[in-house]
Amino acid sequence: MKRITALALSLAFAPLSAIAQDATGLWQSAPSEETGAYITVQIGACQGAPEERCGVIRGVFNADGTPGAQDIVGEPIIWGMEPDGAGAWSGGTIWAPDQDKTYNSKMELSGADLEVSGCVLFICRAQTWTRVN
Repeated sequence: MKRITALALSLAFAPLSAIAQDATGLWQSAPSEETGAYITVQIGACQGAPEERCGVIRGVFNADGTPGAQDIVGEPIIWGMEPDGAGAWSGGTIWAPDQDKTYNSKMELSGADLEVSGCVLFICRAQTWTRVN
């Protein structure tokens, strides 16, 4: 009986642990150091490559939370992130809209935080994004 209960509990919570290790969802970027503005990004499977993760900008907000310039909403920001172990992706590209530059990128999930980083030559940037849902 104990084995059946343990099996039932593990099956019931298996989807939660899978979600916890996947970056799929809506994320809020760290605020800009200069302006405090931030974006929200929807991350999901890439079209044509379901094991990879891609992201699209869903919102732009001023420091006070009011909508900011919406000209980049709908633009891809992350593409081609390949699984690299539990809660990690690499080999992708990220676009930094504030500088209009792309970087070779990787992501690592830690609970409700997603560490997103990218480098071009010897210039690297990183941010911690927070899960919205």
